[in-house]
Amino acid sequence: MIQTFKIINVKCSGCANTLKEKLFEEFGEIEVNLEKEPREITLDIQKEEILALGEALKKLGYPFVTEKMGFVDSTSAKAKSYVSCAIGKMNT
Repeated sequence: MIQTFKIINVKCSGCANTLKEKLFEEFGEIEVNLEKEPREITLDIQKEEILALGEALKKLGYPFVTEKMGFVDSTSAKAKSYVSCAIGKMNT
């Protein structure tokens, strides 16, 4: 089923490139909308795969908007997103 999720820390095409590349093998094609705030990703995903998607996004530093995080987790996610963004820019 095609679903759209709101995620945080996505700033640019480098971030989008990282999301598309790193998640492709497990989740297939992902569309990243850089026009909306918060940013959105759209993909064909089954309900039972959403938890795994959330974990994969969090590892890259781009958690769901609905993710409950304290200060340390939030800061860690932001730092991870900067690294993921830089990698995405280098791979463009």
